[in-house]
Amino acid sequence: MKQLFIILVFSVLTFNCKPVQTIAEKEVNVLFIGNSLTYFHDMPQMVQSMVLETHPNIKIHQSTYPGMSLSAHLDNIITSQTDNGIHTRKKAENEITETEKKIKERQWDVVILQTGGVSILIPESRDLKVNKAIAAIKNLAANPNCKFILFNTWASKSEYPKKYCYPSRAIDKSIKKDQSCSPNIENLEQEIKLINSAYTILSEQNNVIKSSNGDKFYETLTKHPSVNLYEDDSHPNEKDSFLNACIFYELITNSRASTLKFTGTIEPETAQLIKDIAH
Repeated sequence: MKQLFIILVFSVLTFNCKPVQTIAEKEVNVLFIGNSLTYFHDMPQMVQSMVLETHPNIKIHQSTYPGMSLSAHLDNIITSQTDNGIHTRKKAENEITETEKKIKERQWDVVILQTGGVSILIPESRDLKVNKAIAAIKNLAANPNCKFILFNTWASKSEYPKKYCYPSRAIDKSIKKDQSCSPNIENLEQEIKLINSAYTILSEQNNVIKSSNGDKFYETLTKHPSVNLYEDDSHPNEKDSFLNACIFYELITNSRASTLKFTGTIEPETAQLIKDIAH
């Protein structure tokens, strides 16, 4: 009888443990939608290298083209592409863009949205173009549990004071003035605040997560000036792309980038500092 009891207990334990051992981790698919601010120095692939260390079930994908705003991702057909740029035209009624195809390709778990910084600083552009594009992309996503992250970008490197303007007709025909402009910007601190405020408005209106890339960029510039982040007047250099990758690694995995071994081609001490800043 005692022997039978031991066999029964062993059978129950074996049955209870088996599912845990055989169920593989669900594949998690992440899509970056953006332009050169995202793809410079292969930032999405940096994220892929990071998640492979700790979460190999996460797969990183991208739909990123030079100069493309979020609205252009939905409205423009790419007619030709070179290493330096693309040529596009407005899509016809029954056409679908490359990014729309990508969104429909699978059930995305995370979608990261990035557009140009100027477009969000001009209120009319933010409200009538960027806001609508975010809402449209959300509607295209098939997974009702998809997590959307808005890539909060940074200030361009240029002299102050400055103001950004677009022709109003390029934003929306309903605008009854020739130009739509940002506020007058007197210094870097003010520009960062305006950028962050604009992204906060967009994130709240669309119920999406806002990243901290802009804040971390400013923190690095002001507290660690020896770590240059600019490639040119607006694009991220390799250190800034690494910083962006660390931030997205933490948002996607809810894990600390500071524990990662991956440093890319960055000097290890600087890479560790950037990882710590990202958190």
